[in-house]
Parts: sequence; C-alpha cells; structure tokens
Amino acid sequence: MRFVSTRGQTPPLGFSDAVATGLAPDGGLYLPETLPQFSAADLARFEPLPYAELCFEFLKLFATDIEPSVLRAIIAKSYTTFSDPRIAPIIKLDERTSVLELFHGPTLAFKDFALQLLGNLYEHQCATRGQTINVLGATSGDTGSAAIHGLLGKPGTAIFILYPDGRTSPLQERQMACTGADNVYALAIDGSFDDAQAALKDLFADQDFRTRHRLSAVNSINLARVLAQCVYYLYAYLRLPAATRAETEFVVPTGNFGNVLAGWTLQKMGVPIHSFKVATNQNDILYRLFTTGDYRVSAVAPSLAPSMDIQVSSNFERFLYLSIGRDSAKVREVMETFKKTGGYKFENFDRDTFSASRCSDAQIPSIIKDVYQKYGYVVDPHTACAFADLSKDRPSLVLATASPAKFPDTIISAIGVEPKDPSLEALKQRPLKKHLLKADAGAIRAFIDANAV
Repeated sequence: MRFVSTRGQTPPLGFSDAVATGLAPDGGLYLPETLPQFSAADLARFEPLPYAELCFEFLKLFATDIEPSVLRAIIAKSYTTFSDPRIAPIIKLDERTSVLELFHGPTLAFKDFALQLLGNLYEHQCATRGQTINVLGATSGDTGSAAIHGLLGKPGTAIFILYPDGRTSPLQERQMACTGADNVYALAIDGSFDDAQAALKDLFADQDFRTRHRLSAVNSINLARVLAQCVYYLYAYLRLPAATRAETEFVVPTGNFGNVLAGWTLQKMGVPIHSFKVATNQNDILYRLFTTGDYRVSAVAPSLAPSMDIQVSSNFERFLYLSIGRDSAKVREVMETFKKTGGYKFENFDRDTFSASRCSDAQIPSIIKDVYQKYGYVVDPHTACAFADLSKDRPSLVLATASPAKFPDTIISAIGVEPKDPSLEALKQRPLKKHLLKADAGAIRAFIDANAV
C-alpha cells in the first residue's frame, strides 16, 4: 500500500515512511492511495474478534511493509496498557442512547488508542533503522499527554509538545509536565492552540530542519492516528445490537476533526454506519461549516472543554480531498484561499451523513447534571457537548472522549461529586517541569536544536 499527499506534489510513500514523515513535504496530509472495501462477509468474520486482533486485521491492509508477526506484536503491546479488558466498552443508558467509552488508556482519553500504537511504531523504526527520531506535536489538551505516554523513556526518541499555557486543565498539564522522563519536553506557548499548530506547520515546512532532526509529527496530521482510530468505530459498529446497528448515529465531540474523520473514512470503506453528528463546543467552526457551508475562522474563546478550543481543524484537508474526488489541485486552491482570507464557502455537503450541534459553556454544567440525574452516569465536559442535541429520530452512540476525572472542578460544580483516578492523584505530588516559549517558530526551533537527540 502506498500513501499520497492531499496536495499531490510529493512522491507516494510506504506506510512506515509516511508515518515517520508525518506532514508531507508539500504541506499536505498523507492518505492511502486507495481505500480497501469491506464486504458483509468481512464484517461477519471480524465480529467475534477481540480488539487487538481486529486492529491487526484492519491495519495489516495498510502497514504492508511491516512483517505481519511483528505488526501483530506491536499492536498487542499497545493495548495491554488499557484498564478495561474490553478496551472500548459500550455502556447502554437507555433504549435510544449508548456511550462508547474511549478513556480506559493510560492517559484517560481517546487519543491513547492511536498514540500508544504510534509510540510503539516509532520504537520499532528506531530499532530496525538504527536511527533516532524527534517527535513534535501541538495539543489543546489530551493529544500531548497521550503522545508523551506513548514515548516515555523509549530509546532513540525525544518528544516536544507545544500547548497553550493556561488553556489546558491543570491535570492535563500535569500529565505532560510531571513525567520525570528525560526524553520529554513540555513547551508551554504564550498563545492559543491555533498559534501552536501554526508554529508547528512552519517548522515542518523547513525541510532542512526537519531532515536534520529526523522530525516526525504526532498530531492527527499523522496518518497512523486516523487509521488507528478507524478501528474503534469498526469495533463499536460490530457490537451494536443487530436490530439498531443500521440506523445508529455516531455522535462525536470534535475539535481537530480527526476523530469523526476516522469514522467517516471507515464508512467510505464500506462499513454501513448510518450517520455522524459533529458535536462542537462554543468554538464552533465545524458546526457553522456543516450547517451553513461556510468554513470561516473566528477568535478562539477558552472554554470548559479545552481540547475542543480549536478553529483551524487540521484534518479537514483530508475530508476535503476525499469528498471532492481526490482532486489535489482543488485542495491546493481551497487551502490557499483559506490561508489568505480565513474562510471558504462550500456549495455542497452530504447532509444525509453529517449533522452538527453546538454547546455553549453555560450549557455544559447543566448537561453534566442532567445526564447524572437521569442515568447516574458522569460525563466529562467534552462528552457533555455531544449530549446537547441528540437525535429524536434514531438511536445515538455517544463517543466519550475523556475521563471525567481529568476535569474535577467542572464536575464538582455541576453535581457536587469529585471524580478521581489513581494515576491522576499520583501526579499531584510530582514537580511540574515545563518550558515557557513564545508562539514563534524561531524560538521553538532554537529549543529543539538545543535538545534534539
């Protein structure tokens, strides 16, 4: 299997090279040259498989340059760190509403599904190629901690995570800045997530810099992130009741568009998921996109759901490429217009597949309280956004993207109960080690120059 850039101006790569490269040299994002198609017989064969084995059956179609026995071992290792043996359990709340819990990994967020795997893929590449690698990412909260914990102490690696100073939850920051690992650098940026992501893209555009440091991206711009996340959609679809499977809507809290993109990509592979609801917080560019067709940046307002405090959704480019028939020239035109003007007006969207909802900060505590009183179930602020406007016409499967224990202040204010997790309690006793930097590519470049492996 080969992987091509959405902008069509760089040669195709194999899986391992595309993973190691992250962002394509032409500024685009890698996607499979062709998408495999799953038949009803394939889905029937997949249905009884445990999570790790299903992940292997899926990823072996893409990671064709890794020996199958090696790939199976990498995948098995990646999911031994999850606290629930089901990996991604479905919790039924009532006849029409269920929750897919995606927070049983080591950092209590859905990002662990991809980043435990990606960390082990990086470790495999370092060992087999005899090279070091420096991993760079930007985060609005959960990606950074999950990426860091996927690479903790792994030989031949260093990881640099940019995050907006003061705009993550205290426990999210502690997960990044209290590891004590020598290969981890938590870089607190004076600015928003979008500022951090813009600096990251500038650094990856510096071909000499990225080559000199063997720089790889850990954000959802890395294709391994999207492919790994496809698996929990497939796993969940196969575990829905047969009677409602074909009509269930997946409701996805979304900021950087990578999570819902994975489900939509799986649908493009022939898995008959009915529809997706894109659930945003008050930073609602994706809500505006899917309700009006207008993709336009506005100011980021810090919220109770900080991982969704994003305006420029990096995975939108993959969605654009696939939805307009893989027309790289058109992608370049749209992205250039968006870069210059901060907006783009689209004429057509698949309204049967996508809908959207918006949740304000004022609504989040009341939704948490309502879900708790109705079901005795506690949701984190991001998952609460998904409950803002559930369908009355069909069953809903809400993707619970983080443990409520990561956001105790919001939960306490909403229901008077403090959610706890032993791993987070231990972090409160550790010293915080972060590096304060301006949201400037030059300052970040100098820091990496001084600390890269």
